[in-house]
Amino acid sequence: MELILRNKKLVLYQAKSFYQRFKGLMLKKNINYAIVFENCNGIHTFFMKEEIDVILTDKDNNILYLYPNLKPWRILLPKKDVYNTYELPKGSLKNINKNNKIKITN
Repeated sequence: MELILRNKKLVLYQAKSFYQRFKGLMLKKNINYAIVFENCNGIHTFFMKEEIDVILTDKDNNILYLYPNLKPWRILLPKKDVYNTYELPKGSLKNINKNNKIKITN
């Protein structure tokens, strides 16, 4: 799958299993892909090796919250109306605003 943000494409993986959801991008360096956590409205960045960008969306992938350059050892508490959480490489949110929509291709 691919995630498209303002004509920028990133390979997108789904975190489906307990282990995938638990690990996310922990201990990764030089991240060049995105991960989506469905039915997830809050995350932490414990054990991250670098900053990441985070997008929280509703069920229709409308962007509700943006967190650029989220540092390791931070917590994003659960937010109302959020359904999907996307973890992306640092710097992916340039020219992205709330109320934009994320596009996913197969």
